Amino acid sequence: MRYPLEALYEEVAYVAYHFHWPLGDILDLEHAERHKWVAEISKINQRLTGGD
Repeated sequence: MRYPLEALYEEVAYVAYHFHWPLGDILDLEHAERHKWVAEISKINQRLTGGD
């Protein structure tokens, strides 16, 4: 089973938007690592908006 392409686009866009990393660097990340960065960005956003 392949990872859904739409989910991949969302994760890449999310990381690129927040960390300004180049597309190639984000795509080189293993799925688990990319997913971890998405979770970390989400935590940062929650703290900044008081949404704990």
